[in-house]
Amino acid sequence: MSLSENNRQILLDLAYQSIKSGLETGHPLNINLRDYPIELQQQRATFVTLDKNKQLRGCIGMLKAVLPLAEDIVENAFSAAFKDPRFPAVEMPELNELGIHLSILSPSVAIEFSSEQDLIAQIRPNIDGLILESGLRRGTFLPSVWESIPNSTQFLQHLKQKAGLAKSYWSDQIKVYRYTTEMIG
Repeated sequence: MSLSENNRQILLDLAYQSIKSGLETGHPLNINLRDYPIELQQQRATFVTLDKNKQLRGCIGMLKAVLPLAEDIVENAFSAAFKDPRFPAVEMPELNELGIHLSILSPSVAIEFSSEQDLIAQIRPNIDGLILESGLRRGTFLPSVWESIPNSTQFLQHLKQKAGLAKSYWSDQIKVYRYTTEMIG
């Protein structure tokens, strides 16, 4: 489901306003869903990625749809700016230097595979985002990560590391799910 240009712009503005609200009040933007188009009231999973000078500055999101789209963007934009444990909170002078990128996720689908090589052969570079689970460990890479890791084998190895596993780790218990994203910003 592709969003209209108008709704894409509304979501970018909501993300910006939520970060601005966080700087001014310490809280995400408060919105009334009825003020927004029906398309933005449907439950969707999103990630909000912030960058500054082409360097990651924050990224937070949800893999499962639990909130209406507009609300999910507001919450994740606030969290990316102020709650990503990898970065200090965004400060007011940075606000207009931030690049805001929104990823609207499709529902994830399990990939059936018989081996690590079979899995690698099924991964679609520049299309798939992946969720890898093994026991209590879990990690995800958005499709945008392909820009920095363009090889399926390396993509999977780095995803294992993100999940806290060794690059060479393999188990028949590994589960992998794929999703796609609509990118905005």
